[in-house]
Amino acid sequence: MARGIDHDLEQALKDSEGVDEEPVIKPAEGKDPHKKKGSPALVVALLAMVGAVVAFVLVGFNDASIYAMPANEAVAQGSKLDGRKLRVDGELVPGSLKDNSSCDWTFVIKASDTTMPVHYKKCELPDTFRDRPEGGVMVTVEGELKDGTFQASQVMAKCTSKYEAENAQYDPKTHELILPDGRRVPAPGAKPASSSETIR
Repeated sequence: MARGIDHDLEQALKDSEGVDEEPVIKPAEGKDPHKKKGSPALVVALLAMVGAVVAFVLVGFNDASIYAMPANEAVAQGSKLDGRKLRVDGELVPGSLKDNSSCDWTFVIKASDTTMPVHYKKCELPDTFRDRPEGGVMVTVEGELKDGTFQASQVMAKCTSKYEAENAQYDPKTHELILPDGRRVPAPGAKPASSSETIR
């Protein structure tokens, strides 16, 4: 029996010697056989999608950007800023807060002796927003400057802290306290600015 298997194997080998194997295809010279050919249409489509994403990001950031500056810079730039989203910082001018009607407030903020009128059409002001006769209420408003008046969509206020007032330096020429961060606020008992100093 073992002899029969050996004979069968020998016969199979003889039979296979005459069979041609599959021809091996050799790559053309100068070309990498492993390099895949890409579709130019696919590359163009991918580049277009990347360009669209970049454009959306840039346009989105441009629309969402808010310019932040003190009130004196906003007044100095004036009409150049009309219609732009702004965040403006200043000190509330004591005595300037007026409730014209329900949900319609006007007040004046100042920075470096330059004042800017603000109009705010919301019913409630922040709890920290108080018209204190001695001043020192720092205000940040967000919105747009239109025709010299800031149209606020949001108002934030911060009262000068006791720590800041204790560590402030008094300026006898202006009757102001110079706070550790460089801000100037009226000294307690200083005469509030008159409404005739408001720049319109």
